Amino acid sequence: MRNTSFILNIYEKKSLSSKLATQLLYGENFTIQKNYRNWIKVKSKYDNYIGYIKKKKFKPKIINTHKINKLFATIYKKPNKNFKIKKKLSFCSFISVKKKEKNFYKFDNYWIKKNDVTPINKTENIFSKIKIFKGVKYKWGGISFKGIDCSALVQVLYKYNNKFCPRDTKDQIRFFKKVKNTKFFKKNDLIFWTGHVSVCINSKLLIHAYGPKKKVIIMSIKKTINDIKKNTNLNVIGKMK
Repeated sequence: MRNTSFILNIYEKKSLSSKLATQLLYGENFTIQKNYRNWIKVKSKYDNYIGYIKKKKFKPKIINTHKINKLFATIYKKPNKNFKIKKKLSFCSFISVKKKEKNFYKFDNYWIKKNDVTPINKTENIFSKIKIFKGVKYKWGGISFKGIDCSALVQVLYKYNNKFCPRDTKDQIRFFKKVKNTKFFKKNDLIFWTGHVSVCINSKLLIHAYGPKKKVIIMSIKKTINDIKKNTNLNVIGKMK
C-alpha cells in the first residue's frame, strides 16, 4: 500500500497515547501485517519498521518518479500560484508525476512546482542537504519539517539518496563501520553515543537533532562530546562512516 497522508504517524502500540515510533512520508510504501478494529499493524517497505497506524483507506502502491528536494514544498489544487493549500510535503516525500504544465507537475489530485522536486533516481553527496533542517524542532519519532529526531535526521538523507539506513540509533550503531581513530574528525563522519547520533559538517562542527536544545542545531564537536559526557554520563561509542 502507499501512504497518501502528508505525514502518517506510526505508533509503538495500538493507542494514540503510546510512543510515536516513526512516521511515513507521502508516497512511501508499506505492507499490512494485521487488521484490528480501529488499527492496522504495518511494516514500512524501506526499512521494515513495524508499528501501528489508525485504520483508514489507503491507495495501492505505484511507481514514484520524483522526490521533494526542499525542507518542505507548497502544494496547489491547480497549476497556479493562487491556488496553494495549507498542507505541505516534507523533504524526501515521493510523488508520481502524471502531467506537466508550465512550471508545475501534477501528482494524484495536486500540483507542485517543478523546482521543488528532483527525479527519484538522482543522488548526491549523502549529507549535502542536511543544513536545511537547521532550526527544525526536536520530535521523538519525527522525520519531517514539523519535527525530527537524531536518527531520523541521518536516515532521511540516506533515503533521499536511495541508500539504506536503519531507523533507530541502536541499529545504526551496528550498521555503520567504526573508525579506529576517534581523535580527529572530518566532514560526514558520524559520532555515536548510546541513544544518540550526530553528523560532522567539518573537522570542528557537527549538526544533530538535540533533545536538550529542542531543535536541530550546529555545535562544536569538542564541546558537544564534553557536554554530553558530563551531563548524561554517556561515553562516545565511536566515530563511524
